[in-house]
Amino acid sequence: MSPSSLESQIAEHIEHSEMDHNGQGNLALSSADFSALEERVSRAVNLVRSERQARAAAEQRITDLDGQLTEQRDLVQTLQEEIHSLNAERDQVRQRVEKLLTQLDSLEL
Repeated sequence: MSPSSLESQIAEHIEHSEMDHNGQGNLALSSADFSALEERVSRAVNLVRSERQARAAAEQRITDLDGQLTEQRDLVQTLQEEIHSLNAERDQVRQRVEKLLTQLDSLEL
């Protein structure tokens, strides 16, 4: 139940209560009204408690995922550097092989 709904129900109850001689509202609640109000407050407290727990769990998950993301970024950077290094090495080997092939071709002439 939303807070505004609860407030509107309380306001309606006050409007319907009898006025005493001083013009002030009689705020006497019946046992059933008080029990219903007590139950609503209890549900609201439980809802807030469960929402706080869910929020704490979500914040913990965010922290965990942020750590994993940092690890993954580091790994990606390392792998990119390794790929760059391997590509450079492959190019050097290709040039050496082409040079050897050129030398072999010159021997056959």
